[in-house]
Amino acid sequence: MSIIKKLQQRLQNILSAPQQVIQYILGAVSRIFSPTDDQYPVTGVQPFEGKVSSKKTRHNQT
Repeated sequence: MSIIKKLQQRLQNILSAPQQVIQYILGAVSRIFSPTDDQYPVTGVQPFEGKVSSKKTRHNQT
């Protein structure tokens, strides 16, 4: 390969790097702000059936 072709290839790589970074970031942003694609079943509100902890066993929150 001639020197000119090598320089052209390197220059093209340098110029395409920012474009690839922007595409990567925009792909992440579009995934964050797109509607969810979760397939969870619709369960509605579930009643609490657990035991309320006593004051003795609660962790102190300071």
